Amino acid sequence: MEFSTQTTASLHQIKTSALAVGVFADGILSPAAELIDRAANGAVRAVVKTEFRGRAGATLVLRSLQGVSAQRVILVGLGKREDYNARTHASAEQAFASACVAAQLTEGVSTLAANVIDDVSIRARTRAAAISAGAATYHYDATFGKPDRDAQPKLKKITQVVERTDTAQAQLGLREGGAIANGMTLTRTLGNLPGNICTPTYLADTARKLAREFKGSLKVEVLDQAKVEALGMGSFASVARGSAEPLRFIVLRYSGKAAKKSKTAAGPVVLVGKGITFDSGGISIKPAATMDEMKYDMCGAASVLGTFRALAELELPLDVVGLIAACENMPSGTANKPGDVVTSMSGQTIEILNTDAEGRLVLCDALTYAERFKPSAVIDIATLTGACVVALGSVNTGLFSKNDDLADALLTAGREAMDTAWRMPMDDAYQDQLKSNFADIANIGGPQAGAVTAACFLSRFAKAYPWAHLDIAGTAWKGGKDKGATGRPVPLLMQYLLDQAA
Repeated sequence: MEFSTQTTASLHQIKTSALAVGVFADGILSPAAELIDRAANGAVRAVVKTEFRGRAGATLVLRSLQGVSAQRVILVGLGKREDYNARTHASAEQAFASACVAAQLTEGVSTLAANVIDDVSIRARTRAAAISAGAATYHYDATFGKPDRDAQPKLKKITQVVERTDTAQAQLGLREGGAIANGMTLTRTLGNLPGNICTPTYLADTARKLAREFKGSLKVEVLDQAKVEALGMGSFASVARGSAEPLRFIVLRYSGKAAKKSKTAAGPVVLVGKGITFDSGGISIKPAATMDEMKYDMCGAASVLGTFRALAELELPLDVVGLIAACENMPSGTANKPGDVVTSMSGQTIEILNTDAEGRLVLCDALTYAERFKPSAVIDIATLTGACVVALGSVNTGLFSKNDDLADALLTAGREAMDTAWRMPMDDAYQDQLKSNFADIANIGGPQAGAVTAACFLSRFAKAYPWAHLDIAGTAWKGGKDKGATGRPVPLLMQYLLDQAA
């Protein structure tokens, strides 16, 4: 997808397949729509009076308007003016996504010019536009024998129409949004691939491919089972033992060109991703219904890879480390059994009461490994608990942290990126649920507060640095007829890193 900018001086003279402008509910036109209406001798207002009410997300395609050079004008509903003002970023993203979808569904549209929104800062506006365009035009066909060409993206170029004085900020926003969209595309495709293709080895190969593409700023090391066991990662290794697929521990290191290298500089940000490429539940096997969706249990790892792709494309002046613990969780004669006790890299022993609580078993060793980098912050990302889905649904990612500064930074980044999180409690009293009669800690804490006790488990391995846990079980993918990976929380993570770079 190609992104560019054009000034508003000649909005009605832009030659393009389609031009998108916004219309508020109750017939109120945005400034851009007003301009097009004047050029078309009132044609827009006439249509709005009779058949287009400006409902948020609604679209209407007008063809061959007299006085307008664009072949089509797409009216995009912005909803009520007061609601739009209250949630400008959300409204902006929804409006642009609607314009892109309408353009995709309109025969013959290959280029789209847009001036849908006006009230958001130009950098945020163009960033949201590029992210929305990437999401709206995403199409998965990697495992189709005969891909449907009609369903493939037709849009080739999107032009954001801006004021002449805003060009530099607009281009910066488009560049940032385009990189984030590319990262989300990688994350979504990895999540959507079936478990027989997207194995731990496939994730490692994807990381190596990124390192070749961004040679110089990105380096990758992949540890096999022998090296993992030599490091003492007994918890991680125990999960992988039940599968014929070999585990992989992936270490990504990004170094921005302008990152500070002094001895007094803060350590790197470390992103830790859960990479269970298929989760059967192990001996504590899951119900058959919707078990196919357990291919998405590696979306934490996919989001780390997607974030690194965006990070390297933008060349942010930061040092960032990515750690991915990748394996399958399968039932077999060599798999973990309920009641087994394993020893983690930290030396803490863990009683495995439920083999389906395996994500924390692989993450805990990765969190211990992170200590060697003396990080300024560690953020782990995992489809960890169904309990988080019950608590927060698919709207907010669950955020757990005892560090207020880190938690606030992530919450702010989520709101800015419209990839929101909600902070959950981590009171010490919850730790009592993890007591074991036979080991230092049990891997589950019972049916109550399941998402909280999972985070409490991880916190025992993350005491050496500022740490936050993102439970993306409800936000990383959608089920049902719209089944597919969402690309979240790449926007949140990238906004956090953009804020750190600033």
